[in-house]
Amino acid sequence: MSKIQEAIKNRILILDGAMGTMLQRYNFSEEDFRGQRFKDFPHSLKGNNDLLSLTQPQAIRDIHAQYFEAGADIVETNTFSGTTIGMADYHLEELVYELNYESARIAREVADEFTTKNPNKPRFVAGSIGPTNRTASMSPDVNDPGYRAVTFDDLRMAYKQQVEALLDGGSDILLVETIFDTLNAKAALFAIEEVKEERNIDIPIMVSGTITDASGRTLSGQTVEAFLISISHIPLLSVGFNCALGADQLKPYLKQLAHNTSFNVSAHPNAGLPNAFGQYDQTPEEMQALIRDYLKDNLINIIGGCCGTNPDHIRLIAEVAKEFKPRSVTTVEMHRSASPISNQTVQD
Repeated sequence: MSKIQEAIKNRILILDGAMGTMLQRYNFSEEDFRGQRFKDFPHSLKGNNDLLSLTQPQAIRDIHAQYFEAGADIVETNTFSGTTIGMADYHLEELVYELNYESARIAREVADEFTTKNPNKPRFVAGSIGPTNRTASMSPDVNDPGYRAVTFDDLRMAYKQQVEALLDGGSDILLVETIFDTLNAKAALFAIEEVKEERNIDIPIMVSGTITDASGRTLSGQTVEAFLISISHIPLLSVGFNCALGADQLKPYLKQLAHNTSFNVSAHPNAGLPNAFGQYDQTPEEMQALIRDYLKDNLINIIGGCCGTNPDHIRLIAEVAKEFKPRSVTTVEMHRSASPISNQTVQD
């Protein structure tokens, strides 16, 4: 923990880019996803990217290495859907611990290799904790607004299992990311605090929400300030935003965040907005110019990329980040009456 705290004071840290974007380049078939181990599994496994840490580990290793070579200080584990809730879609709930452990172990090995080559630039592993495909704050049934597909305790238990495996595999940081429902995130943070207390350890925590559209709110309806207040009771390494929007569209919300928090601020935006075919067209040069504006405005401590980004994007982001000092972190007093918060986001 002391190493990353020291590093983040001295320079802007570079997070990696998209794992899914890179895996698409391999065009893996159903048989590739299955590998030898799952060749007779009775359900389809294509699309389960987390499983590739077991069936195509060399591809995962190579992607981590490409991001480190591009200048990343931190890579995320291949565990975005690595909970029993996420794996239920593939009938692989029993593999959750192994998936997270192996994903963290692979990333840890690659990070250590790069740190050994250049001890003056230690490399870190962030255990990626995604939002799951269920929401605790809203009903999936328009005819029954009181119904919930998942409970806070369901989420807490699922996240706790993931957290334990990510730590056992060698993660330096835990990254609760792409938060569209803050109540889900609070369950993850509760689980992390439980594990920290049980193991008598401390570990840096990154929290990254997602603003879903031009309304400037998360999917569950929170403004930037409300989101920040809801998670600020936990000591965090950083708070930020990722996904959903490109760097240009995300900037005003990062400004709000940076001006209202004493935490470090992170961002890993998409490579622009998707086109009609769901592809991301923003070039590394275009994204670099937009990120330069973040840095000129002193908004950022950790910067990377989300959907559509690849090592070329990260390389140019890392180059421009060297020209600037990290955002200076000062004590900020939040005006807690500035934005309403629903009861369900603060009761647990």
